[in-house]
Amino acid sequence: MKNYKLNVEMTKKIALITGITGQDGTYLTKLLLSKGYEVHGMQRRTSRLNNVRIDAIQWEAAFGNTHLFTHFGDLSDAGMLIKLVQQIQPDEVYHLAAMSHVQVSFDQPEYTADINATGTLRLLEAIKIAGLCQKTKFYQASTSELFGNAAKSPQVESTPFHPTSPYAISKLFAYWMTTNYRNSYGLFACNGILFNHESPLRDESFVTRKITLAVAKIGLGCQKTLYLGNLNAKRDWGHAEDYVEAMWQMLQKNNPDDYVIATGISTSVREFVEKSFDIIGVKLQFEGTGTAEKGYCLSSKNSLYPVKINSLLVAIDPQFYRPTDIEWLIGDATKAKEELQWEARTSVDSLVHEMVTSDIQSVIHQINAVK
Repeated sequence: MKNYKLNVEMTKKIALITGITGQDGTYLTKLLLSKGYEVHGMQRRTSRLNNVRIDAIQWEAAFGNTHLFTHFGDLSDAGMLIKLVQQIQPDEVYHLAAMSHVQVSFDQPEYTADINATGTLRLLEAIKIAGLCQKTKFYQASTSELFGNAAKSPQVESTPFHPTSPYAISKLFAYWMTTNYRNSYGLFACNGILFNHESPLRDESFVTRKITLAVAKIGLGCQKTLYLGNLNAKRDWGHAEDYVEAMWQMLQKNNPDDYVIATGISTSVREFVEKSFDIIGVKLQFEGTGTAEKGYCLSSKNSLYPVKINSLLVAIDPQFYRPTDIEWLIGDATKAKEELQWEARTSVDSLVHEMVTSDIQSVIHQINAVK
């Protein structure tokens, strides 16, 4: 994570971040604090169990000229949202909180809709009821999943939406509701259509972090095999730290608009796996097709732990396949580059290296902690 320098010349603004304990919320909090913001974060009481990311920032805030406050709340509680917005009177709202697991959304479609769709509506309505439509700027975390299996690539802001999961459908509702409040009530509201963005802070349930953590464990002799679903799915993967800067830039414009945020480079899950194993000096050889495909150790120069040649390192588990899946997503962020002066700085190779290296250190720390 970068060490941002505090911009003391900037007039202090007040920001409210929902989902502050997540990957994006943590990076965004650090960015806003560096710019002299007073930052308020909303977190669910259950998220107290996984606050390692934001705790580090709160520790920094306690010893610097920064202001960070967290509030317990939930997107399902309209009354609480109204009270919170009225109390804080935010200049900017960054709505990052969501049920963000595509696979889980098939198992819990009603919950997904309540949090992602209706929850966004509740927050927008809270801003309106508080009389802040002319004061507050609103950022909605949209997603490339809105595009589904798009007919044309790369995807831009005008590409038709074809959501293929309850998650994407709920996010489409939030997208259009954000647009509606912009057009109907004059709210400065932006949709950031962010393509996949990762980091060492990514939750372990997401495929990229699942891969890098498993590779770290295999490299240290703590795990034998990595189980995955569709190896051929392609995504446009960037770094979350780059992407939160785009969020902030959107709300600094004179006029609100929607932007695709992406690297413009597509990488398959298989390639992400291979790049991750490369970091620990292991080359893979894949054999078979479909659910019978397996990845074996072809060669190993691993200095951490001897990985045996021909050992099974990657296997397919059908449970990780989605009922409907998107084969290929790639974004074109030309509009963001021209209007926000933003572009992705971190290559997928650098991203993979950072994540695997971080996970190796994390696993070593865990091993030493139990000795």
